[in-house]
Amino acid sequence: MVGWATDLGTPTTFVLLRHGETAFTAAKRFSGSDGENPPLVEEGRRHAGAAAAALVGRGVQAIVSSPVRRARETADLAAQALGLPVREHDGFRECAFGEWDGFTFAQVQQQWPDQLAAWLGSTSVAPPGGESFDDVETRVRRARDQLLTRYAGQTVLVVSHVTPVKTLVRLALGAPASAMFRMEMTPASLTEIRFYADGTVSLRGFNEVGHLRGQLAGEAPRRVSRPGAGPA
Repeated sequence: MVGWATDLGTPTTFVLLRHGETAFTAAKRFSGSDGENPPLVEEGRRHAGAAAAALVGRGVQAIVSSPVRRARETADLAAQALGLPVREHDGFRECAFGEWDGFTFAQVQQQWPDQLAAWLGSTSVAPPGGESFDDVETRVRRARDQLLTRYAGQTVLVVSHVTPVKTLVRLALGAPASAMFRMEMTPASLTEIRFYADGTVSLRGFNEVGHLRGQLAGEAPRRVSRPGAGPA
């Protein structure tokens, strides 16, 4: 019971930042780690810059980023604001969507109906030429554990994507794999998880977008066919 305990010691804190928007994000296209690798659009850079400014004063001591272009561009903006270097870690790259990369959900449904149905039914199934969510979980677990050892007792900014961030949240909560499909995550949003030495884990914030207030004004709510799938 984290809220009641007083002797848990200094936690290792992950501040998770989803990258800003790309052209694929706005068009709701599958965008993994093995496709076109689009850059941030102007709006995406603006939102990422707002997130970077919001991180000042949060005690961030290190920055770790997915090597994928959109995440690295977001991380570089945070590095400028925080005066810290960026260390890349391949474990935090987005899921590889293989042949589906660049296509919308509707297009995939039309061209790969059987494969899509199987993928929707099990986190162990991978898109053609891609990787499954179970595969992503394996490398995210490994990356998480490496950071917990390297940055014990520190606050680390991890710049990543929808699937890795949701995986970290699900693991923190001890929730089943299906919980990923019930989360929605805004570009340039912040999520915070604290890890204590005794194994206690506390989710302190999820999909924080207060720093985007005003910038998102007037945007219509987005409906997602399957939360956790699609644009990253």
